[in-house]
Amino acid sequence: MVRPVIHNTTIRNAIAAAAVMLGSQSAVLLGSTAALAESRVALVIGQSSYRAVAPLPNPVNDAKAMAQMLGDAGFEVQSATDLSQNDLRGRIAAFAATVSAKGPDTVALVFYAGHGLQIDGENYLVPVDIDPKREADIPLQAVRLNDILNTLTSVPSKSRIILLDACRNNPFPAISKTTGRGLAQIDVKFGTPGTLLSFSTSPGAEAEDGKDGNSPYTTALLKAGREPGLSIEDAFKRVRLSVNQATEGRQTPWESSSLVNDFRFFGGDAGAKPAVTRKTVDQWRKELQGKPVQDANNLIVSDGSVEAYEAFVGLYAEPPLGPQAKDWLDRHYKMVAWNNAVITNTAPSYRDFLAKYPDSDLTSTAQKLEERTLNKPVPVAAGGTAGATNVALAAPTCPCGAPPAAAPASKKAEKSEPAKKRADKPSQRRSREIVEEEIVIRRAPPPVYYEPAPRVYYGGGGYGGYGGGNYGGRGRY
Repeated sequence: MVRPVIHNTTIRNAIAAAAVMLGSQSAVLLGSTAALAESRVALVIGQSSYRAVAPLPNPVNDAKAMAQMLGDAGFEVQSATDLSQNDLRGRIAAFAATVSAKGPDTVALVFYAGHGLQIDGENYLVPVDIDPKREADIPLQAVRLNDILNTLTSVPSKSRIILLDACRNNPFPAISKTTGRGLAQIDVKFGTPGTLLSFSTSPGAEAEDGKDGNSPYTTALLKAGREPGLSIEDAFKRVRLSVNQATEGRQTPWESSSLVNDFRFFGGDAGAKPAVTRKTVDQWRKELQGKPVQDANNLIVSDGSVEAYEAFVGLYAEPPLGPQAKDWLDRHYKMVAWNNAVITNTAPSYRDFLAKYPDSDLTSTAQKLEERTLNKPVPVAAGGTAGATNVALAAPTCPCGAPPAAAPASKKAEKSEPAKKRADKPSQRRSREIVEEEIVIRRAPPPVYYEPAPRVYYGGGGYGGYGGGNYGGRGRY
């Protein structure tokens, strides 16, 4: 038998080729390692070819790049572009079915690039086939963000991550002058735990489409997301700073989070989410004191908390960074006030907002909603004082009113009547019997998802105390 002779050179070449192949697939292997511990599915949508307005150049590019990164990170990716309203709703429903089939140990991620609008305090993702002539057309033609969130939370899953590069300008001329800028605030802490929601810029602000094939938000996310072992909290700190610098302060991403499990796109075990300690304004002031203004600005933008911005505004006033930080803080307080007005949804709540912000981009909407709720009854609390509870939560009582109690007899009358005759008269007995048998029916309030309780709060959100724009947490009440 003649045995083949294998030269050392051949062996060395084979080993070298294998090494090159392993090197090129290292990112995939990192993602696959994480995927072994959990099921990962993603829906990626890019909306560029709008029919009634000018197309957006970059969302399709953003979606393609994100689908590639998520696939490398171990996600099973469903991709779609230029969806109509029916198609968008169908894709969301099909994706929720996939998540349900994968089981409760699943990370579900949705990435959306395209137009997004807020109408009457509600956020909508915009299909490519709509052509609204009035604000009332948007709820009929677009897809409500809360509906998507509620659909995803209706099926058991480990974590839900929603990334929205959707805060671009309102392109529809018929309604662009009356609607608010950007997207409205949403706090996922008041919904099902295990959710992270990221906007490409803070509520009430607009995001840029970008000039180099991808938006500033997606460009930063692609870079930070591929860092091995980087937690999603740290990834978004880098995204915030990168986008802020790329847009010269015009745009700063924002997140709200109720995640309970750690998450990394590449590498690392996903265990329990580590606790985060939130710094006070005084602690931030001490940390920032004496630092060069650019270094101090980078710290607060990365952190994204209200406390950090308040400390910075108090220490640094020089332009351009001082005014930029103040604009961010002012917009934050305005959007918090607007969110509370919308959740309370009474004429007084809108009047209060208008008194504080008489000339904002939300003025016409607040005036319209005030007019709409003028005849809305305000429920009365048990103590007899009017409360701020939504009237939908109030419940009728039966009977509607009890007969008045009989007037007490005078002491003189009591003495003159014999004991036998002091017994209750029939009319008095009937009155007390009615009261004793009164049945009060109280209806349970309807579930409210992703909306804060009707109270004023000023705090930063995501990640248990951190988040860009930070309307998600509980700060100073």
